[in-house]
Amino acid sequence: MSTSTTLFSETLLLLGGAVVAAPLFRKIGLGTVLGYLTAGVVIGPVLHLITGAEEILSIAELGVVFLLFVIGLELNLSRLWRMRADIFGLGTAQVMLAGLALTGLSMVAGIAEWRGSLVVGFGLALSSTAFALQLLNDQGDRNSTYGQRAFSILLLQDLAIVPLLAMVSILGTSHSQSETAVLPEILKAVGAIAATVVAGRYLLTPFFQIIARTGAREVMIAAALFVVIGAATLMQVAGLSMAMGAFLAGVMLAESSYRHELEADIEPFRGLLLALFFMAVGLSMELAVIMDNLLLLAVGVVAVMVVKASIMFVLARFTGSSRNDAVRIAFLLPQGGEFGFVLFTTATTAGLFSNATASLLISMVTLTMALTPLGALLSRRFLTEDGREQLEEDFEGAGADVLMIGFSRFAQISAQILLASGREVTIIDDSADRVRQAASFGFRIYFGDGTRLDVLRAAGIEHAKIVAVCTQKKETTDRIVDLVRDEYPHARLFVRSYDRVHSLSLRARDVEYELRETLESGLMFGRKTIQALGMSEDDARAIVKDVRRRDEERLQIQAADGILAGRHMLHNRPVNPEPLIKPKRLKNPVEKTDEEASTEAG
Repeated sequence: MSTSTTLFSETLLLLGGAVVAAPLFRKIGLGTVLGYLTAGVVIGPVLHLITGAEEILSIAELGVVFLLFVIGLELNLSRLWRMRADIFGLGTAQVMLAGLALTGLSMVAGIAEWRGSLVVGFGLALSSTAFALQLLNDQGDRNSTYGQRAFSILLLQDLAIVPLLAMVSILGTSHSQSETAVLPEILKAVGAIAATVVAGRYLLTPFFQIIARTGAREVMIAAALFVVIGAATLMQVAGLSMAMGAFLAGVMLAESSYRHELEADIEPFRGLLLALFFMAVGLSMELAVIMDNLLLLAVGVVAVMVVKASIMFVLARFTGSSRNDAVRIAFLLPQGGEFGFVLFTTATTAGLFSNATASLLISMVTLTMALTPLGALLSRRFLTEDGREQLEEDFEGAGADVLMIGFSRFAQISAQILLASGREVTIIDDSADRVRQAASFGFRIYFGDGTRLDVLRAAGIEHAKIVAVCTQKKETTDRIVDLVRDEYPHARLFVRSYDRVHSLSLRARDVEYELRETLESGLMFGRKTIQALGMSEDDARAIVKDVRRRDEERLQIQAADGILAGRHMLHNRPVNPEPLIKPKRLKNPVEKTDEEASTEAG
């Protein structure tokens, strides 16, 4: 009974801490991750209200597992294949360079001899998948270019777990013993990955079809949890990370018709358990060890984060990232990872260093995790003003009757007409914020620069019946129009014009249709105004029709004789009587209204 009471009280404390800390820290701009960490530190090491953080952490790691499953659902195999250069190139370079640099620092600091220092260096070279991805989620940047590159690095780090564990085994035993022990472990890991891929490709979809026929939602949720935890357990038995198994299962289901339902079923568990993971990290912080080694930890934490961030920045720039993206990646991944806990404990068992050293290293990893959200906030100071955020250019599924370039307010209204008519529209825009916002409303929108020919081709311009150019800046519009005219001379171009001069320029380029962005809204505004002043709707519409006709005729005159021509077509003083209000033909003159009679009298 006491155990049950303790369980409920600890659960209540953790939930209460999360409910108080997360909104508070988000409100002051520090993010939910730091809020969960702080709540864990206060509940555990400070107030000692909860003990046994290791047990809580082992359960909470399922949050990381569910997170990787959800990410896997958003990545199909073709998209994963396109990321291979970042995964195996950038990721491998980061692990190797950071591992060797931190190994050297460990030897210089005298933390361990060369074998132990190798474990220290490569253990600290890994970053926290949970912290990095949660920060990306909080900022809405998981699908940004830098977010995808950061994820590629984290994925390689998860794959590096097997060779790193093998390294610990080799360094802790004789060569003859290690060779016989390591080879079966590698074969076991490869077999587990192959089994997960095969099961995911050929068994999971039929499995969920059978479950779906039951019509019981709770059974579907149970099946989803079974698949995720089952794949994670298989990888753990094979010596890989549980998160890797869940990720592979998600990738295998990325093209399944059950993808969205599975994501919705897993999401509540993911969010809650991930919050619990961050709190468990705070609970496990050993304040006594930190206070006894305060100077060493302070120097060590700064050194680790600076070295990792510097290497990350240089590698990102060298492999093609913009300066701003390189800064974001460097400040996102400087922390130690949760796998460091496992690696350092294993190294202690292998006799590579003492328990005291392992405790010191675990405290260092925990502190780097705690400082990461603050570092992410600090990174904004190093961003250049003119740097534009980039998203991954993924045009899978693009191609429609209408290719719309630019999704400003003008385009958003136009798209409503097209969609309401049942037409498919492919939209591209080079604003990451606009793409993210439009996608949240369900629009079929892709990130891409419409002034690039390769982007237009990837977006399906060759199959589009109409190309609608709705960009805001006239210079950008002109570049797109010229590009399309040169490469696709038979394309039907419908173009948003900036002003009257721009309309004349577009007509000279032989676009099929152009419209000034303010023309129709100005006409509508004027019509509503004169109606409010007492004019009938029919008369007001007649005036608008006349003004529109005169404007078109004036444009034609200006196209032939110059911008100053056609001034006689403008109304620059009140017209009396009103233009083109034709007398209404009445079958019976007696039926005139009082209003019409008074109008004729005037």
